[in-house]
Amino acid sequence: MDQARIRTGTVPVTGLSVDGTRVPATAKPDASGAADRGLPRSIRRPLTAARVLLRRPTARLRAEPDFLIVGAQRSGTTSLFRYLAEHPTVKPPVRKEIQYFSLNYARGDDWYRTHFPLAGRQRVTFEATPYYLFHPAAPERAAKSVPGAKVIALLRDPVTRAFSQWQHNASRGLEHLGFEAALDAEPERLAGEEERLRADASYGSDAHRLWSYAARGEYATQVERWLAHYPRERVLVLRSEDLYEKPRETYERTLHFLGLSPLDLPAYPRYTRRASDARMTDAARTRLTTYFRPHNERLAALIGEDVWWATV
Repeated sequence: MDQARIRTGTVPVTGLSVDGTRVPATAKPDASGAADRGLPRSIRRPLTAARVLLRRPTARLRAEPDFLIVGAQRSGTTSLFRYLAEHPTVKPPVRKEIQYFSLNYARGDDWYRTHFPLAGRQRVTFEATPYYLFHPAAPERAAKSVPGAKVIALLRDPVTRAFSQWQHNASRGLEHLGFEAALDAEPERLAGEEERLRADASYGSDAHRLWSYAARGEYATQVERWLAHYPRERVLVLRSEDLYEKPRETYERTLHFLGLSPLDLPAYPRYTRRASDARMTDAARTRLTTYFRPHNERLAALIGEDVWWATV
């Protein structure tokens, strides 16, 4: 398949969401403190780019991230980012997803550091780019640039995560196939892409980033890549389901891992883009549950936890 650009178009899917989950409205303004959060993306992105450019002369004076939220996509990373940004000793970057170790590595470390606050102000900083977990070169690149960072992986049931990714793509006109047809097409779409991404830091793959519905749920392989470069005690693996069902306890566990003082937020709203009653078919659910069973079991053995998600 031609990877130059993917074809966009309208897909007739009603009220797309995170597998039918109803979510509360955002309880407060952007916790990251970005004054331009309410602006349209077409305005917000150029403003962020301008801020990064103006910071370039002070790049060497800026902090490196103390920790990274590396994924997974459609697994609650925006919610966790917002919760952590509310901590008084945390200063977030100019944008949540910097994509340095995935899409922007050729820009260099100085470009990366322009996104973070000035060093020496007794506050920690971080970023959250969900593509890092899946990108095959991201762990090695991160270990070279920020070897002392801590790493957080937030993992969602891979079955519902895959469907949520498809819903998200379809709603944006980035997927013209139905869900099961997209699963069928995935191996051909992704063929050879990991090798190209490893070999060329300037290469970007729309197919690998967008159409990786099942592949992104093979968590054991992805966590293993990060553990090859970061010691186990500096890698925290969380369940998205725990973040949403037990947000206070999960937040407390995350703060403890990061060495930050305890904090109980007044609310833990779920930050997501869409809500609907859309559901995947029983056949697709059974297919994916069967497919992910060995991957889930390998993940459980790798991190020393029980198998987290249902098997058949």
